[in-house]
Amino acid sequence: MNLSFLRDRSFLRELLVIAIPISFQQLLSASLNMIDVIMVGQLGETAIAALGLSNQVFFVLILILFGATSGMAIFTAQYWGKQEMEPIRKVLGMSLIVSVSVASIFTLIAVLMPETVLGFYTQDTEVIELGSSYLRIVGFTYIPVAIATAYIAVLRSIQLIRMTVIATVAALAFKTILGYGLIFGIGGLPALGVRGAAIGTAAGWSLELVLLLILIYTQKTPLAANPLTFFSFDMPFFSRVLKTALPAVANELFWSLGITTYNAIYAHIGTDAIAAININATIEELGFVVFIGLGNACSVLVGNRIGAGRKEEAHEIVRRVIILGVLFAIGVGVLIMFLRSAVVGLYELSPAGENNVRWLLTVMAGTLWIRMFNFSVFIGALRAGGDTRFALLMEICSIWLIGVPAAYVGAFVLHLPVYLVYLMVMLEELAKAFVSGWRYTSRKWIHDLVNSPGIPS
Repeated sequence: MNLSFLRDRSFLRELLVIAIPISFQQLLSASLNMIDVIMVGQLGETAIAALGLSNQVFFVLILILFGATSGMAIFTAQYWGKQEMEPIRKVLGMSLIVSVSVASIFTLIAVLMPETVLGFYTQDTEVIELGSSYLRIVGFTYIPVAIATAYIAVLRSIQLIRMTVIATVAALAFKTILGYGLIFGIGGLPALGVRGAAIGTAAGWSLELVLLLILIYTQKTPLAANPLTFFSFDMPFFSRVLKTALPAVANELFWSLGITTYNAIYAHIGTDAIAAININATIEELGFVVFIGLGNACSVLVGNRIGAGRKEEAHEIVRRVIILGVLFAIGVGVLIMFLRSAVVGLYELSPAGENNVRWLLTVMAGTLWIRMFNFSVFIGALRAGGDTRFALLMEICSIWLIGVPAAYVGAFVLHLPVYLVYLMVMLEELAKAFVSGWRYTSRKWIHDLVNSPGIPS
């Protein structure tokens, strides 16, 4: 393993300048969202259920928006490498059109028919009533969320990460403080319970967009232009961008359906099994914060290099990030192994539940490096290189031909404990590692999308 690149201070500085802010943003977001749940949890189980089920609507929306905006950001990253500003603004315009269109549909659903949506998840009338009051408030801010998501994707792709972190952190802090005041009636504010949480969330999301726009224009970024110029693209260009972005959208949807299916299978094993899975997922999310930063930083740098015509350099960047990520994942895995007992001690669990958590953490720690390898190649190479159709095919096949059948056989045919079913699901990651490794080595994932005939300059 050649580690000589660790002496390349220029590369490490460029990578970490992008990776650290994104990781910090993810960490803070996860932490404050956890605080939200803890605050609402003081109102009882019904309130927790109402908040959780209502946020399923937002979860699906965010997945679609992430797929669309990250798919289109492939182009903006490559145009940034080519140092062409006008096409970047046009791609932003396309991203805004798609994102706002999707968000408008979700807004109508959340505001006009929340009871119908929540009825798919539960028959508890009190949960539906509370959840509906939450959705009717936050639904009005889905469009501002969509606009902010489009801007954030483009800003990351052109390496203007800091302002996205400032806007998001300020909005999250404001959302948490206002939500706390309105949930419990602190500081002279009315005690509104779940509706107070909704108002705090809606205000925070709206503030994020306002702060982003202020920073974009006061800092005179490449996006600080007349918004009307964002929509001066032609349909052939729009079609070309959509052709690359739509597989990314489908990818996120199929992935979320797979995760939902896994959880349904775990839940059928037993209550202690799904509880253990949820605890494991919390630790997993915290452990993955750094990897999300590295993967997204890799994606930006690779897109920039491809747009600049430096394809071999793009290939080398992925290799370096894979090595860094895998080594770091091994270290995190060892740390998790040492902290298993401490994690188990944080929860009131039955002996069977404690055993499940301990073994789930063991499996997760031992396989984390494989998942980091896959994440680096998937986000840093395939998606950044515009290889979205292959990525979609690989994701569908690995989840639905390997992962889900393995989970089903483990749970319902072999009647294995949850940690062994979880281990069988990891066969999906193992198979994906072979395929993604081959694809990376082949260099077929490198698609120059901005220097091809028919693409505007």
